[in-house]
Amino acid sequence: MLYSQMDSKNNPCFSVPPFYPSFLFFFFFFSLKTHLSLPTDSLSVGQSLSGNQTLISKEGNFELGFFSPSTSNNNFYIGIWYKKIPTQTIVWVANRDAPIFDTSSAELKISDQGNLVLLNGSKSPIWSSSSSPSNSNATTAVLLDSSNLILTSSVNSSIIWQSFDHPTDTYMPGGWLGFNKITGEYQSITCWENPANPTPGPFSNRLDPDGSNQCVLLYNGSQVYWSSGLWNGQYFTSTPSMAQQTVFKFTFIDDRERKYATYTMTDSSVISRFVVGSSGLGQQLLWLSNRQEWQPVFAQPLSNCDVPSVCGPFGLCDQESPSLCRCPQGFEPALKEEWELNDWNSGCKRKTQLNCGTKSNFNRGEEEEKDGFFMMINTRFPSNGEKLMVRSAEECEMACLNNCSCSAYSFDTSCLIWTANLQNLQQLYSGDQGGGTLYLRLAAADLPSTNNSHKVKTVVIVSLVGGLLGIVIVLFGLIWLCRHWRKSRIVSKVEGSLIRFSYGDLRHATKNFSERLGGGGFGSVFKGALPDSTQVAVKKLEGSRQGEKRFQAEVLTLGVIQHINLLRLRGFCCERSQRLLVYEFMPHGSLDSVLFKKDSDIMLSWNMRYRIVLGIARGLAYLHKKCRECIIHCDIKPDNILLDADFKAKVADFGMAKLIGRDFSRV
Repeated sequence: MLYSQMDSKNNPCFSVPPFYPSFLFFFFFFSLKTHLSLPTDSLSVGQSLSGNQTLISKEGNFELGFFSPSTSNNNFYIGIWYKKIPTQTIVWVANRDAPIFDTSSAELKISDQGNLVLLNGSKSPIWSSSSSPSNSNATTAVLLDSSNLILTSSVNSSIIWQSFDHPTDTYMPGGWLGFNKITGEYQSITCWENPANPTPGPFSNRLDPDGSNQCVLLYNGSQVYWSSGLWNGQYFTSTPSMAQQTVFKFTFIDDRERKYATYTMTDSSVISRFVVGSSGLGQQLLWLSNRQEWQPVFAQPLSNCDVPSVCGPFGLCDQESPSLCRCPQGFEPALKEEWELNDWNSGCKRKTQLNCGTKSNFNRGEEEEKDGFFMMINTRFPSNGEKLMVRSAEECEMACLNNCSCSAYSFDTSCLIWTANLQNLQQLYSGDQGGGTLYLRLAAADLPSTNNSHKVKTVVIVSLVGGLLGIVIVLFGLIWLCRHWRKSRIVSKVEGSLIRFSYGDLRHATKNFSERLGGGGFGSVFKGALPDSTQVAVKKLEGSRQGEKRFQAEVLTLGVIQHINLLRLRGFCCERSQRLLVYEFMPHGSLDSVLFKKDSDIMLSWNMRYRIVLGIARGLAYLHKKCRECIIHCDIKPDNILLDADFKAKVADFGMAKLIGRDFSRV
């Protein structure tokens, strides 16, 4: 432009207006800004991104720009997210260790050296691709529809740098995890610190650092807490479900440059990603467009509580708790704001510091405040317990109290103590293995009941007096209620009416359902005895839908009929979800067991067989002709014919019976 101005002075035929240089400057400036505001998938030398400007991949699958994961601060990052998913889901972050605070003055551009760089408001670089291209003017950044951000050279169309070689917490289709044999570096993905902070956290997924052909989840870069099993040519052996699914295609490659695992989608329209969450869980997720949510198809480890230190120091992992982690008695979250984000790595802190045997109130003549222990039953113990050679629980407790570093102890057949912070505490439930009773050391003030303060003593005395008075009133009320209840229980029974039992009554009558007589798809039958020593058979129905139908069918039929050849229904239980039926007890069991059981010692004479058949016929005739409504049994078979002490036949099991009006049919 300067050359043109100089030349125009010597050329009378060519005159340049004085405002022309300024016009050209503004023309090119606004042309550049307009170009960046249009949807584009690339960034060239001389262009930059700032503010709300973004790159959008060619098919509109992904978008790159500035984002903030939290509404509580002004931390911004350059990242890539799904464009077509309404909830912003980040798959890659450039400056995860160095946020910026003003996106309008920050820039993402290609530097003079040809690197992709992020400049803050003072134009200092805070992140760079560090790719060292050979020709900076020929470098272009392109966002692909795979989410891969690449730097290419227009000279030979080669890829100089790509984000797939530098993943953050997400392993995308087409990406890779493994070992670069040339650089000697492992490529892994590392979780966010918490959902509002992409700073690298303690959990990562990578190829086994010991060199075996398997992927592992690591805590703090060294502790393996899950492994995929070795690659057998088709799938990793500890994850056989990989071979059964058809959505993904996994590959393990070992060549001259790299040893790595990668995967692709068999259907390109399916959206999926593998991510290591801030809680340490590794998940393969599928996007369900009809439900507008991510659905896990694979998650390891199976239990969140198997992740090392998932709840931090003194944190208690509880699978039944809505928030997974909670603090035990005498503790509170160390960083409440992080716990609100489901980031429990900071763990729990004591509400009151331990006294550790010091006589803080000795000069005032007051009693010493002693530490105590809170009993935590059915708890998975922390790791690294120290075993002491003591012979009793009392000696074990004193050994812990006399050690200022001791935080907890346990005594079963031997004494274990734990010093300093407790990691990996877990609340277990019935059926879980490896639980025990842990005694957690607490300051006296944090124990559930304390008597080390005069104020506390006063409160206790007042509470006791008031409590005793309340207990007396409650006891009189309970006595009156029990008498009233017993009277109502002694149902003014008309002969043949049904008794309504409570579930507790039947559990007591059957000795906690200990003697099983038989069962089937409907449930199980147990032997029991009523308070008057009458033996009964209690049928416990199972399956909410079928059980309810059988229950209603039997009560509606046996409950309104009586016949010597029909099994007598004595009562029932209908309490919450429990459905039980109480019958008279048949000592000889079913006809099926008498006729066909190989080890049966009962031989029926032809006369007895004739009487049994006649009894069955009489029972059915009564059902068909003598009842007010015709009852069709619908399930007559030897299993459903029971024999009493005199081998009289009783038709039983009316779970499939039908009531049919007299004007409907004749049998």
